[in-house]
Amino acid sequence: MSECVKSQIKASVMAPIKTVILAAGKGTRMKSEKPKVLHEIFNKPLVSWVLSACEDANSLENIVIVGHKSEMVQDFVSKNHPKSICVEQKEQLGTGHAVSMAKSELNNFEGNVLILCGDTPLITSMSLKKFIEFHNKNDADVTVMSAILENPFGYGRIIRDEKNCVSEIVEQKDCNDLQKEVKEINAGMYCLNWQKVKGFFDSLQNNNSQNEYYLTDIIKWGNDNKLKVSGYVLENYDETLGINSRVQLAEAFKTMNDRHLNNLMENGVTIVSPENTQISPETEIGADTVIFPNTFINGKNKIGKNCKIGPFAHLRGDCVIEDNVKIGNFVELKKSYVKSYTNICHLSYVGDSEVGSNVNVGAGTITANYNSITKEKKKTIINDGASIGSNVVLVAPVELGEKAFIGAGSVITKDVGANALGLTRNPQREIKNYVK
Repeated sequence: MSECVKSQIKASVMAPIKTVILAAGKGTRMKSEKPKVLHEIFNKPLVSWVLSACEDANSLENIVIVGHKSEMVQDFVSKNHPKSICVEQKEQLGTGHAVSMAKSELNNFEGNVLILCGDTPLITSMSLKKFIEFHNKNDADVTVMSAILENPFGYGRIIRDEKNCVSEIVEQKDCNDLQKEVKEINAGMYCLNWQKVKGFFDSLQNNNSQNEYYLTDIIKWGNDNKLKVSGYVLENYDETLGINSRVQLAEAFKTMNDRHLNNLMENGVTIVSPENTQISPETEIGADTVIFPNTFINGKNKIGKNCKIGPFAHLRGDCVIEDNVKIGNFVELKKSYVKSYTNICHLSYVGDSEVGSNVNVGAGTITANYNSITKEKKKTIINDGASIGSNVVLVAPVELGEKAFIGAGSVITKDVGANALGLTRNPQREIKNYVK
C-alpha cells in the first residue's frame, strides 16, 4: 500500500478549515462592465454559490481575493456573507501570487486551507466535505483535486509516481507524448496543511513563459520538501467547471438546473416538462407537488406537498407555500407566505404578502406593494377564508379579515373586516344610441 493512500488505516483528527477564493480576474471574455464573479445564475452571483458551498462545508472563514473592480465584489460579499472577508490583489500576477495575498490573514492559523476559484458555481458542499475528509484521512500536507476526462486536451495533467502519489502537474503545452495520454487532469482546487506549506508562498518563482507565479508549482515544491502530496479524484467533473464566457454561463445554468430537477423528481416531485422548467437549487419542494411547464422559480423558497404550480408561473424568491396550494397560469409571487388550501389561479401578482388558508384569489388580482417615490415596500395581509373577485387591486398596506369578500374590479385602499364585503365600483351607466 502506498504512503499516500493510507486512508483506510487511520483517520486524522478533523482540522479546522478556512478557505481562500480567487476572485480577482476581470473576465475579459464576458465582455462586461461587471466583474466576472458577480455574473449570476438564478439571480445569485457566481462567487456567492462558491461561498455558500464553503459555508455548508463548515469553513470558519472565507478569504476572497479581489482585484478587478474590487469595491463591487467587496460590497456584495460584506452584505451577503458575514463569515467572509476580502483582500485585494492589486496586480494580477498569477494564482500563486493571489493566494499569497492571504498570508497575513492566515499567518497563525493551525488547520487546513481550501483553495477554490470564485467562478466555479457548480461545486457542492458535499464534494468539498469528501475532499477535506480524504485529505485528513491520508494525513496529507497538499491535496490537489483532479478528475478523469476522456478528452483531456488543453488541461494540465496529474502525473503520479510508481507509488500512485502525485509528483507534478504538467500543462498541456509542456506534455511529452506519454504525458498527453494521461486522462487525469488538474481541477484547480487544493487542500493545504497551512503551517506546513505557507513557506511555499515566500519562495514563489515566475520562471515560465507567462512570467506568473503559479499555484500548481506547490506540487513539485511539496515533493522536494518531503511533504505528503496527494490527489483526490472528483466523481463529477462538471462541479469544477469555471465560467469564462456567456456561453459557459448558460451551460452552467443548465447543468445546475438539470441537477436540481433530477433530485426533485427522485424525491417525489412531478416536473411535467423538465426541458421547459427552471428551479433554483435553493428551493425545497414537497412530494406529490406538480410543476407544470414554463415555470421559473428563483431564489430561496419552500413549497409544500400536493401543490400545483404553473404553467407559466414565476416565483421570484423568499416564498413559503404550504401544502395543497395552487399557483396557476401566469401568476407571479415574491416574498410571500401562502397557507394551505389556497388558490391563486391565474394572471395575478402577489408580493410582500401573507395569505391565509382556504383563500381564493381571483384572476387578475394584484397587490400594489411598491411606492416608487419613497422606494418603500408595504405588506398585504389576507386572512383565512377570504375571497377576492377578479381584477382587484389591493393597495398595501392593507388587511382583509377572515372570510372577507372583495367584489370584482375593486381597488381596495383600506382594511376590510371579517365577513364584510369590500367594494369600490361606480354604478354602471348606459348611454343609448351612443354608437349612432
